Amino acid sequence: MLTVHHLNNSRSQRVLWLLEELGLPYEIVHYQRDPKTMLAPPELRRVHPLGKSPVVTTDDGLVLAESGAIVETLIERHSQGRFAPPAGSADALRYRYWLHYAEGSAMPPLLLKLIFDKIESAKMPFFIRPIAKGIAGKAKAGFVTPNLRAHLDFMEGELAKSEWFAGAEFTGADIQMSFPVEAARARGGLDDSRPRLMAWLARIHARPAYQQALSRGGPYGLLS
Repeated sequence: MLTVHHLNNSRSQRVLWLLEELGLPYEIVHYQRDPKTMLAPPELRRVHPLGKSPVVTTDDGLVLAESGAIVETLIERHSQGRFAPPAGSADALRYRYWLHYAEGSAMPPLLLKLIFDKIESAKMPFFIRPIAKGIAGKAKAGFVTPNLRAHLDFMEGELAKSEWFAGAEFTGADIQMSFPVEAARARGGLDDSRPRLMAWLARIHARPAYQQALSRGGPYGLLS
């Protein structure tokens, strides 16, 4: 039996979704973020030294961490040829690219925006506030926001080539890409000006396995 160590409002929602798509039985151990710091609780360090989620464990002692590695491993072992293009095909190259792009390129500017947004809204002495807000505002205007726009434009353009990120068929690359695209919708400027990305979001949200994963995983803040 697979056990998903699931942190609320986190990347682990993707793992629940994949398991539902695969039709695999699994159990969930729920963890809640600290409401003040929004960090994962220390209990997760008992499962993996970094104390991050997602982590998947098995009855025989296997511990899988990193959402991309989890997605790739579960598909390799349990998909029976589904959710990944044939090896050696052009779509297989795209598939591998998007699996890595999601965290390697798409998430860093989204994380920076979250950090600088928090700096702008944080409580601090009145004489420091203008300086902190000024630095955060310049960082966002000069670096973060232009990078976010470039990535969103890139993704929008790629979806002009095919309905899904790795080709004509839904794959694990779409599951992996869900978190950065949903984060961009929530706080990164994604709106109806990029209709292909918005249509892609509507397609993944309509999948029965996605809905079942939400019902099992609990409230998912990126959708609010």
